[in-house]
Amino acid sequence: MKTNLLNYDLPGLTEHFAQMGEKPFRAKQVMRWMHLGGADNFDDMTDLAKSLRSKLHEHAEVKVPALMTEQQSSDGTRKWLLDVGTGNGVETVFIPEDTRGTLCISSQIGCALECTFCSTGRQGFNRNLSAAEIIGQLWWANKAMGVTPKNERVVSNVVMMGMGEPLANFDNVVTALSIMLDDHGYGLSRRRVTVSTSGMVPQMDRLKEVMPVALAVSLHASNDAVRDEIVPLNKKYPLKELMAACQRYLLKAPRDFITFEYVMLHGVNDKPEHARELIKLVQDVPCKFNLIPFNPFPNSGYERSSNERIRVFRDILQQAGLVVTVRKTRGDDIDAACGQLAGQVQDKTRRQQKWQLQKG
Repeated sequence: MKTNLLNYDLPGLTEHFAQMGEKPFRAKQVMRWMHLGGADNFDDMTDLAKSLRSKLHEHAEVKVPALMTEQQSSDGTRKWLLDVGTGNGVETVFIPEDTRGTLCISSQIGCALECTFCSTGRQGFNRNLSAAEIIGQLWWANKAMGVTPKNERVVSNVVMMGMGEPLANFDNVVTALSIMLDDHGYGLSRRRVTVSTSGMVPQMDRLKEVMPVALAVSLHASNDAVRDEIVPLNKKYPLKELMAACQRYLLKAPRDFITFEYVMLHGVNDKPEHARELIKLVQDVPCKFNLIPFNPFPNSGYERSSNERIRVFRDILQQAGLVVTVRKTRGDDIDAACGQLAGQVQDKTRRQQKWQLQKG
């Protein structure tokens, strides 16, 4: 079986080449060809010796997920469904803005955390994505989007906010992040790469030590009673523990604040008293809030908060001195908006098994 070189960051690729009897600079060459050059054929790597190319053809490959479907929204948002084997597909979304292009990347096939308002969580869980399948999404987007007239890549920011809980797939996500940040890979800054988590406290502490990128926390509630219902992980890591982990993370974070994501659910978490609870909850955590109007999906059981309720909620937070944005819904006409990514999950039976492992 051939080794997929996309599974390696530079240290891993260097070690792999050493085992092949090759010098470290060869790993840098191949890394640049794969990620900067978008090459998936060793014959295209023209500055490699023919003998090395022959050896690579025999023992290695550059295998990216195959494209299943592509859609484009009326607002310019693009969504790709990528084949990750055995009939499973994961979704990747590109969101164009005036000053940046943001790619939303998936980390798992489905999700095991069962947040009740999220379409991905309703799909069940199949498996973690490999590092190659994670970074392959950025590879695909760069291939599809190309560069700007200034010869800059259209994808300038990456958010790990697609299907799955990134920190539940810690090692593969960290390898992919390493490739994103490496100058021989995609050369992104830590400030332009964001990992979103529902609050896996031990993994937040690990990420702080090994790969401190920008952090977004899917908060969605102002007290444990509500959060226990809509984000079941809260039963294991309640809000007091989560806030303490956020404070620790900021000691090494590239930004001096945590972004709290907060989906607005009518009658569930959008009342003025909830806003006032939030102010007290985050008083010791430098942060900004991203209020997300709920994006409906079939049989969700939830309704989107009205624009007026969102405005009142936002104003209460702002009057307390908090930085608050209301996310503009993008790509909802192609089910590419926040919480709508469902992909194509064939074997959903592993969700309970995976959840039990996380509880252990």
